[in-house]
Amino acid sequence: MRILLLDLDTLRPDHLGCYGYHRNTSPNIDAVARQGVRFDNYYCSDAPCLPSRAALMSGRFGIHTGVVGHGGTAADMRLEGEPRGFRDTLAHSSLPAMLRTAGLRTVLVSPFGERHSAWWFYAGYTEMYNTGKGGMESAEDVTPAVLDWIKRNAQADDWFLHVNYWDPHTPYRAPEAFGNPFAHDPLPAWLTEETLAHHRAMVGPHTAREVNMFDSHTSPQYPRHPGELATMADLRRMIDGYDCGIRYMDSHIGQLFDALAAQGVLDDLAIIISADHAENLGELGIYGEHATADQGTCHIPMIIRWPGKAVGVSDNGLHYNLDLAPTLAELLGQATGPRWDGRSYAQALAVGAGNRAGDRAGTQQGGHDELVLSQCAHVCQRSVRFDHWLYMRTYHDGFHLFPQEMLFDLSRDLYQEHDVAGEQQAVCRDAVYRLNAWHDTMMAQMPYDVDPLWTVIKEGGPLHARGRLREYCARLEQTGRGWAVPELTRRHPREFA
Repeated sequence: MRILLLDLDTLRPDHLGCYGYHRNTSPNIDAVARQGVRFDNYYCSDAPCLPSRAALMSGRFGIHTGVVGHGGTAADMRLEGEPRGFRDTLAHSSLPAMLRTAGLRTVLVSPFGERHSAWWFYAGYTEMYNTGKGGMESAEDVTPAVLDWIKRNAQADDWFLHVNYWDPHTPYRAPEAFGNPFAHDPLPAWLTEETLAHHRAMVGPHTAREVNMFDSHTSPQYPRHPGELATMADLRRMIDGYDCGIRYMDSHIGQLFDALAAQGVLDDLAIIISADHAENLGELGIYGEHATADQGTCHIPMIIRWPGKAVGVSDNGLHYNLDLAPTLAELLGQATGPRWDGRSYAQALAVGAGNRAGDRAGTQQGGHDELVLSQCAHVCQRSVRFDHWLYMRTYHDGFHLFPQEMLFDLSRDLYQEHDVAGEQQAVCRDAVYRLNAWHDTMMAQMPYDVDPLWTVIKEGGPLHARGRLREYCARLEQTGRGWAVPELTRRHPREFA
């Protein structure tokens, strides 16, 4: 058995051709989708990068691992304490450890463990290649290492190769020589001049007037990445920059496929394509960041081409990224990890399951009734995704002035432009019940008595907002948005202590 996992940082499904995007960003990824199963409602349980990959690799929610943020206590995997044996449980229960138990040689090409000091990320890998730039890699930094490994090892049997590309991540950095294949393609239809004007009146990090988090600074090193969106031309530069990153990365993925074909192993290779999280490109007024527990940030692609399984179908069930470990365990005949929170959806890959590609009716093969999504690096939020609803509850607004609760009807408002919480109180109450039931279950299943979301808040708030409000309020006064300062001051008095 040979398995290739393409772990494509910050990739939105709706910017891929196989998910219906109008731009030709992903011909090589699209080809794999035609040969396998495309999952249409796939989400990371915990966003962004560090919490998401902690969930993926451990098979557990952030509330259980303790990793829900990017700094402070909640950026470290919880210690097992007294019950720990000679090795901790990740040594045998992580996703790659399970695959190694199944007899696969486990290989990683990624700088991620060093980027976030997440040394647990390596648990279960036999070989590790650090591409050395801490997540600032472009595809030309990653591809040579992968091609070298393929040349030396691909014809051997029983391997799992995990490859991490970064090109859709900010700052958007496809080489200038790559050009712009999308210069004459329209923007997504919802991004209008009226929408941009509305977004420019908003406040908060990574909004239209502060794409560079708290200011509009730019770097000449990254000409595709604007610091402020003042005009539709700026907005085009932003969207084109992101899409060029995808297309550039996809061209390198094509090089890997060509090399695997040359080694004679492509046809019977299992291929998994997914992401750690996606990217807000206007949702909630946020651009170029994965900063919320919403559709823009948490909805990710998942494409699986598995030899002998379904071809050219879609699945519409609700799934988490942490469901991958139990799914692969079932496909490989391995036992489920004793502490995994996920649920196998292997049945969705069976021949005859799903729907023909393009059929959005969907199935519920191994899907969940609802999903609870978490974000504690830029804001502190938990959301519930169920039926056609997304309910969002904010505990720390990250200086965006979000209300405590928001509700979006994704069947009519995929880009979250119209908060209907005030009109749909019964739906909000249902969502809160679901969130509380999930929380009760999670807390009852672990030996700890602290929810790490509250650890983040008690330690001063999300890492990427902490200690920045005084400076940001001065900018708001200077840019004609001083109306927001009194409310930000009221909500966050600790920032002025």
